[in-house]
Amino acid sequence: MAKKSKKMQEALKKVDATKAYSVEEAVALAKDTNIAKFDATVEVAYRLNVDPKKADQQIRGAVVLPNGTGKTQKVLVFAKGEKAKEAEAAGADYVGEADLAQKIQGGWFDFDVVVATPDMMAEVGKLGRVLGPKGLMPNPKTGTVTMDVTKAVNEVKAGKVTYRVDRNGNIHVPIGKVSFDNEKLVENFKTIHDVLVKAKPSAAKGTYMKNITVTTTFGPGVHVDSASF
Repeated sequence: MAKKSKKMQEALKKVDATKAYSVEEAVALAKDTNIAKFDATVEVAYRLNVDPKKADQQIRGAVVLPNGTGKTQKVLVFAKGEKAKEAEAAGADYVGEADLAQKIQGGWFDFDVVVATPDMMAEVGKLGRVLGPKGLMPNPKTGTVTMDVTKAVNEVKAGKVTYRVDRNGNIHVPIGKVSFDNEKLVENFKTIHDVLVKAKPSAAKGTYMKNITVTTTFGPGVHVDSASF
C-alpha cells in the first residue's frame, strides 16, 4: 500500500470518515483539505443502486451548471454548409467534415467536446473506436448530436457537463474549481443532484443513492448527507 504524504495525512485528520456532512459543510471541508498547489477541480461522486447492464437502468445525460466548471472547453463541430457557419459564429474552436475526421484518425485530440449535426453522423460514426473510449462520441442524449449547433456550442462554453453511470453504478461529475466561492460550488452541486434524482429509473429498487462524496483532485473524499439537499 502506498504511503500517504504528510499533507494527505494532515488532511485526512480533518475529515471524520464516519460522518456524512451537509452539502455546505462538505464543500467547505473539501476545499479546506485540498493539498494541490494548483487550482484543483472539485468533483462529486455518486454510488447508485442501479444495474447499468439493464437498458432501463442506464443513466446518461448532460446539464449546464449555473456557475460553470472553471474550465474553458474546446469544442469541435462536424457540420457543413450553413450549419458550419453557425458553429463558427457561435464560437466553436474547430469546424469541419472529413478533413477533421482524418486528423483525428491520425491521433489529433486537441479538443474536449465533439458536436455533430445528424447528417454528419455517417462520417463521425467511423471514428467510434477512436472517440468512444475517450468519451468523446457525440450522442443525442447529451445534446451533442443536433441541428441546433449554436445552442450546443453555447451550452458547452457556458459550463455544460455530461454524466454517465459506469458499470459499477458510479457517476463522477466536476462541479467547479477550488477557487470558486463555496456558494457557487454548492449551487452547482445541488443542480447536478436534482438532475440525478429526477433520472432515477422506475426499475431501481431500494435506496437509490447509496453514497455521495465530494473531493478535490488530490484531496480526501468527504461523505455528504443526501438529506441535506
